[in-house]
Amino acid sequence: MADLSTTYMGLKLKNPLVPSAGPFSGSVDNLKRMEDAGAGAVVLHSLFEEQIFMEQYGLNNDLNRGIDSYPEALSYFPEPESIKLTSESYYQLIQQSKKAMKIPVIASLNGTTLGGWTDCAKQMEQAGADALELNLYNIPTDFNTPGAVFDERNLEIFRTMKKVVRIPVSVKLSPFSSNIANICKKFSESGADGLVLFNRFYQPDFDLENRVVMANAILSDAQDLRLPLTWIAILHGRVKASLAATGGVLNGRDALKLIMAGADITQLCSTLLRNGIPYIGKMLQEMSKWMEENEYVSVAEMKGSMSQKNCEDPSAFERAHYIKTLAGYKTTQEGYH
Repeated sequence: MADLSTTYMGLKLKNPLVPSAGPFSGSVDNLKRMEDAGAGAVVLHSLFEEQIFMEQYGLNNDLNRGIDSYPEALSYFPEPESIKLTSESYYQLIQQSKKAMKIPVIASLNGTTLGGWTDCAKQMEQAGADALELNLYNIPTDFNTPGAVFDERNLEIFRTMKKVVRIPVSVKLSPFSSNIANICKKFSESGADGLVLFNRFYQPDFDLENRVVMANAILSDAQDLRLPLTWIAILHGRVKASLAATGGVLNGRDALKLIMAGADITQLCSTLLRNGIPYIGKMLQEMSKWMEENEYVSVAEMKGSMSQKNCEDPSAFERAHYIKTLAGYKTTQEGYH
């Protein structure tokens, strides 16, 4: 039987399938079901910077306003009132999860500024989290601030966070940096134990009849796989940090593609919302079967085998292949060229 074990941020995992921060990962019961289904580790739902600040200033009523601004926000699915959205309950979730489960538990902090919320990172570590995922959700809308300034702010937030905890810290990054390769290199050189590629930004929709902006959660699809696949393949072997893929991982074959690109783990969310938590087991079976049929002994053997560094045609990830793809496309509709 194929060996599916992998290493992520120094953590030994029995396989690379890791449910990501999302609506399923806010209760011990669901987390235990993920472990029973075969998950290699779990990422808890995010504790948001705004929640911490509102809690500190006693503005609990304001907390629910605009919480749908985040793609991981729990209010997309169950109502906020049904889940305790306090830092104290979050630490309790970590403690209870660690008692109930044997697989690694990764806490998640979602923020954009440098402030007192770093205290929460220390509390998460003390509660028993095996690692921390820092989700730097930020949409630069200031017309007068260069992109490099935002990049440096995010690096400063990470460096501060890294100083206050001893557990591994990963960074969940945006795909909209002006130079993804450079910012990934900087985070890795600054001590990031892992890079999670990529964050999915909230994109609003309009209600034309009522002329209001709507929160509209759209689950990822097969096309979303291409972005992390491309950049993980480019980064593999060129940065020290572990690489995690998220977005568009719908089945076992998708996970295998990302591992061959160079991912250490693949995070799951949309596919579990569509198919249920037990689907993890089906994905593992699909991966094992394919590996055995293609004579791969282990995940370690196949990891990065199709990265840009190891690919026979490195240009497949660059402009030359882009031109080739467009030139080779043929439409079946008469009148189009």
